[in-house]
Amino acid sequence: MHPIYVTGHRNPDTDSIVAAMAYAALRNAVGDREYEAACLGHVSDETKIVLDRFGFQPPKRIYNMYTQVRDLEFDTPPLLSTAVTVGTAWNILQEEKNISAVPVANEDGTLFGMLSRENVASYNMSQVTSGYLDAVPLFNVLSVLDGRVLNDAGDSTDMISGEVTVALPQSQTNLLFNDRQSIVICGDQPDMIRRALEMNVNCLVLCQAALSQELQQLPTKTCIISTPFDAYRTVRLIFQSVPVGRICRTADLTCFHLDDRVDEVREKVLKFRDPCYPILDEDEKVVGVLTRYHLLRPRRKRVVLVDHNEIAQSVPGLEEADILEIIDHHRLADIQTNNPIYVRNEPVGSTNTIIASMFQDRGLMPSAKMAGMMAAAIISDTVMFKSPTCTERDIRTAERMARIANISLDELGKEIFSASVGNKSAQDLLLSDYKEFHIAGHDLAVAQITCVDSPQMLARKDEFLQLMKNLVKEKGFSMVILMLTDVLLEGTQLIYIGNDEIIQQAFNVQPKENTVFLPQIMSRKKQVIPMLSALWG
Repeated sequence: MHPIYVTGHRNPDTDSIVAAMAYAALRNAVGDREYEAACLGHVSDETKIVLDRFGFQPPKRIYNMYTQVRDLEFDTPPLLSTAVTVGTAWNILQEEKNISAVPVANEDGTLFGMLSRENVASYNMSQVTSGYLDAVPLFNVLSVLDGRVLNDAGDSTDMISGEVTVALPQSQTNLLFNDRQSIVICGDQPDMIRRALEMNVNCLVLCQAALSQELQQLPTKTCIISTPFDAYRTVRLIFQSVPVGRICRTADLTCFHLDDRVDEVREKVLKFRDPCYPILDEDEKVVGVLTRYHLLRPRRKRVVLVDHNEIAQSVPGLEEADILEIIDHHRLADIQTNNPIYVRNEPVGSTNTIIASMFQDRGLMPSAKMAGMMAAAIISDTVMFKSPTCTERDIRTAERMARIANISLDELGKEIFSASVGNKSAQDLLLSDYKEFHIAGHDLAVAQITCVDSPQMLARKDEFLQLMKNLVKEKGFSMVILMLTDVLLEGTQLIYIGNDEIIQQAFNVQPKENTVFLPQIMSRKKQVIPMLSALWG
C-alpha cells in the first residue's frame, strides 16, 4: 500500500503539524488506511510541548515529493549468489520471461554483477572450442548431473578441473585420452574405465553405467561420479556447473538507487542503453532491476496539503506529485493541479477548526487526546483568540475540543506560550515559523515568533538582522521581516531588512533603525501580507 501523505507547510507551526495528524486520523478512522501524517521541517519547541502533553509522537518527516525509483513498479527477480551454477541461473532466466538479466550478489547482498541470456550463450559458445573445466566445485557438478560419488577419492575431492573428454572405443588409439588432467566421460566401457583409473585422471563420469566390484577395488586418486544421463547430455550439462560469478558482467555496470529521481534516471537510460539496470537501496544492497518499460508510466506520489496552498511554502518536488486535496485557511495562491480536486478553504483562524467540522460532517468525534491537541493548535494559531484572524467559530470549536479532552483552555494557553525560547539560537528562532512569499514581482520572507517577552527578544535584534541580511543576499529577497508578536502587549515588534518607505507606507508608521512597534498587529496572514499586497498592487 502506497501512502497518501498529509502535510503542512515548511517550517511547520503547531496548527500545521496537528492539522496533518488530525486529518490523517479522520481519514483512517473512516476506512481510508493509506493516509499518513508528515511534516516538512523541524518540529518547534512549542509543538513538542503540545505533542508531549497529549502523548503523541511527531509525524514522519519527508524531504521531497519528486518521483523516485522507489515509486516505480520495477521488477524483483531472484537474487543469485556468485556460487550458483550456470544451469540453475539459466532455469531462472527461462522462468523470468520479462527480465533480460538477473542480479548476482555478494554474500552481504551488495551487487557483484549482472547475468543475462547473452552471457550464458557467449559462455556456451566459448566451450565449443575450449572444452576445459577449471576448478569447479564438486557440489556444482553433482548438482547439474544429478550425480553421486562412488568412491573414497571422490569424497575427499572439493574441486574438479580438466579437459572434458568423451571416451571412445579402444581401437581408436589416436583419440584416446592421455592426460591425467582430464575429466573422462564414458558409458559401460570397462577397458576405458580401467585406463582412466590407472592413469588417475581427475574425474571419471559414468553415464548410465555401474562400476564393477573389480574396478571398485582398484587403487586410484580419481573422483568417480555416476549420472543417469547419457554421454551427450552429460557433456552439455557439465559445463553448466560453472559458478555464475565467473561469467556474469561485472565491469561498467550502471546502477540506480531507490532515492534517484526518475527524470535523471531517464536521461542516463537514454545515454547508456543497457537493457536492464540493477537497483540498490541506501545500504548498496540489490532490491530489484529496472528497464525502459518501467519509466513509461511512473507512479506519482500522492499528497494532501493542509494549512497552505503555496508552492514556495510546500514540499520540494510538489509539481511531480498528485495533489488530492487542499484544506486551508489562507489566501489562494499559485498551486496548480493536473485534475479537479477537493478544496476546502474557509476564513477561520486555524486549520484545525475546519478539520473539527470535517469530523462532525463524518459523524465522528475525535479521541480525547486528539481533541486536546486540536484545541491547543487553535489556541496557538489564534494567539489565545487575540489574533484578528480569530472567529467566533474558532472559539466555539476550541471550547468543544476542550470539553471532549476535559482540559482548561486558559491553562493550556499559558503552558504553550510560556515555553522558554531564551536558550535557543537566533537562527532557530528565526526559522521556527518562517514563510516565503511572492507578491506582485516581489520575493520576501516573513518569520514570526509568538512570545510573552518581546523586549527580551528585541534585545537580540542585531543577531536577527545579521541573519536576515544573509537571507537577502543568499536568496535575493526584496525584504525580510521578523514579527515578534507579544501575547500580553497584543501587538508586534517588527524587525525588517528592506526599504524603509515600504514599511512606512504599508503600516502608516515611522520606523526607526529597522524596527517599529505595531499595536493590534498579531497576524501575518491577515494583517502583514495583505498590507504589503495592497501596497504593491
